[in-house]
Amino acid sequence: MSGPMDQFKIKEIVPLEMFGVNISITNATLWLAIATVSLILFQHFALRRASVIPGKLQLLLETSYDFITSMIGDTIGKGGKAYAPFIFTVFMFVLFSNLLGMLPYSFTITSHFAVTLTLAMFFFIVITIIGFMNHGLHFLSLFLPAGAPKALAPLLVFLELVSYLVRPFTLSLRLFLNMMAGHVILKVFAGFSVMVGVYFGFLPALFNVLFVGFEFFVAALQAYIFTILICIYLNDSINLH
Repeated sequence: MSGPMDQFKIKEIVPLEMFGVNISITNATLWLAIATVSLILFQHFALRRASVIPGKLQLLLETSYDFITSMIGDTIGKGGKAYAPFIFTVFMFVLFSNLLGMLPYSFTITSHFAVTLTLAMFFFIVITIIGFMNHGLHFLSLFLPAGAPKALAPLLVFLELVSYLVRPFTLSLRLFLNMMAGHVILKVFAGFSVMVGVYFGFLPALFNVLFVGFEFFVAALQAYIFTILICIYLNDSINLH
């Protein structure tokens, strides 16, 4: 008998052997590939016949890009413009991953901590490298706020360093927990509707319909939150304190 958490388990789909090493395609791998291909196809068809008067897909893509560039300007400033394609890709990939997870019988890759942690660690490493490339060893001044008393310097450096190192974990946990919680609630209420029967299952079913709409909003909101936090962290690497 399956439970509400079965949807979030990574399962082997196709076992493979390559160069003497046993590997496998899992549902997480499959839906990562689907999200990536979907994003590429969306941008391809949106820009295939780009014109001054945009079509629906082109308008949607341009509106999304303008939204991200506006976010970059507000959080990073002019120095962030060079990273607009990178940040836009982050936003669109997380958004597509969240939305694809709303499809029946799909797998929500962002509801699995291993996936969100891998994404967060990648962005954390990239942002740290950007900080050292822009400022050299002066980037380490990020861990000592300007004007701080010298007597408190060791404690402040320790606290700032710990705060910096936990960023990928808090970033990944926020996305993972929000996406998983909503899907668990949906599945629980769907099962409850079936258990109580036709006459008494109306209210749980109505709640599910309303909650599905709310989950689409949460999918977009979590992509926005994930992206704006990336912008805030990148701002530290570009502008320091």
